[in-house]
Amino acid sequence: MTSVPSPTSEDVLRALSRVQEPELHKDLVTLNMIRDLEIGEGRVAFTIVLTTPACPLRDRIQREAAEAVRSLPGVRDVEVQLESTVPSDGRDRGLIEMPVRNAIAIASGKGGVGKTTVAVNVAVSLAQAGARVGLLDADIYGPNVPIMMGLSSMPSPEGEKLVPAEAHGVRVMSIGFLVRPGQPLIWRGPMLHSAIRQFLADVLWGELDYLVIDLPPGTGDAQLSLSQSIPLTGGVIVTLPQQVSLDDASRGLEMFRTLEVPILGVVENMSYLLLPDGQSMDVFGRGGGKRLAEAAQVPFLGEIPMDPAVRVGGDGGVPVVLSHPDSPVGTALRELAERLAAAVSVAALGGGQPISIKTVG
Repeated sequence: MTSVPSPTSEDVLRALSRVQEPELHKDLVTLNMIRDLEIGEGRVAFTIVLTTPACPLRDRIQREAAEAVRSLPGVRDVEVQLESTVPSDGRDRGLIEMPVRNAIAIASGKGGVGKTTVAVNVAVSLAQAGARVGLLDADIYGPNVPIMMGLSSMPSPEGEKLVPAEAHGVRVMSIGFLVRPGQPLIWRGPMLHSAIRQFLADVLWGELDYLVIDLPPGTGDAQLSLSQSIPLTGGVIVTLPQQVSLDDASRGLEMFRTLEVPILGVVENMSYLLLPDGQSMDVFGRGGGKRLAEAAQVPFLGEIPMDPAVRVGGDGGVPVVLSHPDSPVGTALRELAERLAAAVSVAALGGGQPISIKTVG
């Protein structure tokens, strides 16, 4: 019986060109996501380089790629490895010495909607997935990030540079490290602008895949200073479902548009309360965030339920995606981070590396 020869590299790449990256809507070969292709004696091995370690559809991509190659004549065994390289949005961030591939601002039109909770849990989720993440607490008037991350101080400076604190795999900088607890900051615009620029230019951030920036609520000096100081990949608006929150969130959304910051999407926080019997209660109404996103023609990134574990985790310095990762709220926040990472990849995707091919045997 004559054995069927192994496929050629062209055969394998032709098969993989029929596998789509679901978020980017292009095939794996066109996106230059295939690396280290090895072919020999009925075995095919290759690596798929994802655009984020937090890819929500990684298992689907791996399965479909393996099935496509396994269908080729002469293939008995397929090995698919997954790696990730986060693409840069290509913006020049000259204030920061080390590369920051993407900068994401988390904003709200008003306070009390859980904006910092979203920023903290998104940053931790991305870091847990394997990304290099920084978290800048730009909420000068209410710097709550250190409490939520379980931090009280930062390391000693290195020369003239500040060194960010680190917790849960995230590098953190906040004005809360530099003032006494409870001390009010009564600052005008120029002082705000100077502080924000210092947190960008005078901090040893290192190389980052994502810099998550927690903005203060509203549409004032801090937002303007940040947009003038660092080019942003995009902004996210956090809102409650109720109308008064939606009106303020709409102003925050229009602020991003005025500042020419791409809008990555809208998040509806505290969408509903899960009751012990499995029912849900719409404490603040429900669906307003989605309606806002549809009216503004921007992506809706998801609903986050209410859960006392969020407050407990925030007060205790262990974000809920770590303390209760499999709870409905922990799952919702992790999936939010994955959708946000996918949106950033779509916005930032550039050219790839050439495919390397090795024939064995």
